[in-house]
Amino acid sequence: MFQPVQPLFEPAADGAWQATEVALGPWSPDALHGGPVAALLARAIEAVEAPAPMAPARLTVELLRPVGREPVRVAAEVLRPGRKVQVVEATLEGSSGPLARARALRIREQAVPVPPGPPEVVPPGPEHGTDSPPWREDEPVAFHNTGVEHRFVLGRFDRPGPATDWIRLVAPVVPDEEPSPLQRVAAAADFGNGISGILDPAAATWINPDLTVHLSRLPVDEWIALEATTHLGPDGWGLAESALYDTRGRIGRAVQSLVVEPR
Repeated sequence: MFQPVQPLFEPAADGAWQATEVALGPWSPDALHGGPVAALLARAIEAVEAPAPMAPARLTVELLRPVGREPVRVAAEVLRPGRKVQVVEATLEGSSGPLARARALRIREQAVPVPPGPPEVVPPGPEHGTDSPPWREDEPVAFHNTGVEHRFVLGRFDRPGPATDWIRLVAPVVPDEEPSPLQRVAAAADFGNGISGILDPAAATWINPDLTVHLSRLPVDEWIALEATTHLGPDGWGLAESALYDTRGRIGRAVQSLVVEPR
């Protein structure tokens, strides 16, 4: 059984979920990190029945408004039914209305002969990485320092520029439930902009209002590597993109739009 730290969300009244401090983000003491929100939406999408075994080929999350620690409700439905391709949408709502939504494109699973591809290239494994930097004892509990483990093999949180970071979700999304592979990918993929920032966080913010993950397969273990780079234009917006890996090889790509503002 998965033995975690405090879960990201705990049950609230009438089927709602309430975030714990482990789900908080780095930009505001009152707002959640995008990773827990993406993971909770992915969980709702996975609960929607499919007509046959289907794989999540794409997950797009839109963070419509800051998500705080108020109780929220999550509902999911099929937008495009189909036996080969299906689109499922999940919405997270608070007392003021929708706060976030996600759409997943699911493709039927079927054994198809394919020619062998090039040898898989994997970054040095998490056993070769380091925490970056060690967290201060007085640092508030949040998702980035408590809900996940980091093992950097290139770059660090406090070093601007591209980074390669192995990330392992150590908190369950909800109590007494081991996170699924899709939930692990959704939670980790939202770190791309955080680990590869090129600005001084004391002087500016570069917050992502969305996250899109494309997958060729699901990860086979708990560690997800992001090979991340941030690109900023001169007009207050930019892009963070991450190649995604598990310990066997490449599994997909994540992209985030960025809103860049001076503090």
